[in-house]
Amino acid sequence: MLLIGLARIGKDPAVRYTADGKPVMDLSLAMDYGKKGADGKRPTQWISATMWGDRVEKLQSHLVKGQSLFVTLSEPHLEEYKRKDGTTGTSLRARLNELEFAGAPKDKVREEKIEDDLDIPF
Repeated sequence: MLLIGLARIGKDPAVRYTADGKPVMDLSLAMDYGKKGADGKRPTQWISATMWGDRVEKLQSHLVKGQSLFVTLSEPHLEEYKRKDGTTGTSLRARLNELEFAGAPKDKVREEKIEDDLDIPF
């Protein structure tokens, strides 16, 4: 099964390494679905995704909180975990197979616009 769609990175990704030195990136992705509610917003599904292999180190500096991506996720599954208060929670997890950049984080766009405005000679 594949999940394909537009996602936002919820927090800066974390890179770790397996015992044999292979890089793994953990990403928190938000995907909107369904119809807008009374508040005008669509529900959001959070997904804990992992990316494996050499591309982790190449993409690490380009993936930041707020970044929009078009993603293909495989192996979606639910995992149970214990919260700090002792209750059981459920997390949707998947493997990130493919990604395309779909837009800069809002803060980054504002910074670039300000820098561009400073270059105007009048």
